[in-house]
Amino acid sequence: MNYKGVIFDLDGTLVDSLEDLADSMNTILQNFNFPTHPLVAYKQFIGNGIRNLVYKTLPEANRDEATINTCFNLMIEFYRDNCINKTKPYDGITALLDALVSRDIKMAVFSNKADEFTRKIVQALLPGWKFEAVVGLSTEAHKKPNPYVALQLSEKFGLSPEEIVYVGDSGTDMQTANNAGMYAAGALWGFRTKEELTTNGANCLLCNPLNLLNIL
Repeated sequence: MNYKGVIFDLDGTLVDSLEDLADSMNTILQNFNFPTHPLVAYKQFIGNGIRNLVYKTLPEANRDEATINTCFNLMIEFYRDNCINKTKPYDGITALLDALVSRDIKMAVFSNKADEFTRKIVQALLPGWKFEAVVGLSTEAHKKPNPYVALQLSEKFGLSPEEIVYVGDSGTDMQTANNAGMYAAGALWGFRTKEELTTNGANCLLCNPLNLLNIL
């Protein structure tokens, strides 16, 4: 297949944002004297939006709606000022983006991270490349694995879904790609496991970002 477009997930795919997310959420938990979590635990907590992150990190006895809403609002405020303290592109990402541009491959970013933060991180850390669109979560009903946004991006590209590779590091990403009829490429350098990616329909597994060029 002659692929002409690539849609990237953000966290765990383009950028390593684990420490900033963990630091921010642990700060909120500490403010309420709730237990904090080790960095590695956040690999399983993130990927489905900040509200879901708050829910998973709170003690089970404190997952009432009022506490979730309070911690969510505080997390948004704190993370807004601390989302690019330690976050950075993975090794090989800038070289991959350069190679895609040289091949006239259309690119976009689609994340379950809040739209505000998705745009801020891409603008701050990946300013040198043209993305046709950068889309984060703004409507809960459109959250991955719903393919709605991915299909919108397909239309924006002017390509059929079959001409697009979707690159992500989670089972949710692989489900999104399959639901949209796109080629699902699993990023092994990200937050989740090989087993999660294959179980959820990865068409291939990438050991490093430049492996994507072998598909194209």
